[in-house]
Amino acid sequence: MALKQQLTEQFSLSMIYDQPFGAVVDYAEPGYALDGVNAEVETDGVTILGRYEINPNFSVHGGLRYVQAKGVYDIVAYESNYDTDGDFGYVLGGAYERDDIALRVALTYSSAIDLELDGDVGGNTLTANLPESVNLNFQTGIAADTLVFGSVRYVAWDGFRLVDSNDPTGEGNILAYDDDVITYNLGIGRRFTDNFSATIGVGYEKSTGETTGQLGPTDGFISYQVGGAYTMDNGIEISGGIRYIDIGDADTNPIAPAPFGQTYEDNDAIAIGLKVAYAY
Repeated sequence: MALKQQLTEQFSLSMIYDQPFGAVVDYAEPGYALDGVNAEVETDGVTILGRYEINPNFSVHGGLRYVQAKGVYDIVAYESNYDTDGDFGYVLGGAYERDDIALRVALTYSSAIDLELDGDVGGNTLTANLPESVNLNFQTGIAADTLVFGSVRYVAWDGFRLVDSNDPTGEGNILAYDDDVITYNLGIGRRFTDNFSATIGVGYEKSTGETTGQLGPTDGFISYQVGGAYTMDNGIEISGGIRYIDIGDADTNPIAPAPFGQTYEDNDAIAIGLKVAYAY
């Protein structure tokens, strides 16, 4: 959800709400060593972002970002609920654009944010470092009413640990990553009428080949998506899309309470999104 206000000819201010990170796992099927284990981490973020147009081609943007998190961790014999904790980070970036060819290239850096959530079991805490990231977004026209768009996103996941100070299963078992991740997206958009446009695209994240945490058994993906947008005469735009994700196979770490590795393969997911925007 976002709200943008043009305050002057050169300066605009936006407020953006999102849920930047999260993890939900539930081993509900019997017959596996992690049967009955579940964990959930939810985050909410609010960004206040200013954009200053230096000239018709160049602009800079930046602002403050607040992220808060809460969660629950249940491994049958040990269950902890965590109070909400939050902290501030920052966002910095710049963009280059040319309206005559529908060209826009934007680079944005988001800082890391450290969190420590108080639990309800003997003074335990849950620590997490939400990683820094760099986003490169671009688009350019290639023909009348047709453009190519895409993005490259780098996230510094290397060394990430979601750790309960009293966790009897070992450090990092809730969630752990040992490699930075780069995600690519590329697509084509076409405007068919003054009111309707559509897009198709593909996404890719390389598998690292490393073992993963027992509660995060995925490694890379390839995705395919289609979308459309319709603008009404009153300025309301309704857009949406559907995305199919072929999840990369993963091998988990042999850490208690499952003292052996497990292979996860042939998994997929479907994501559906809907957005309503109004320009005033």
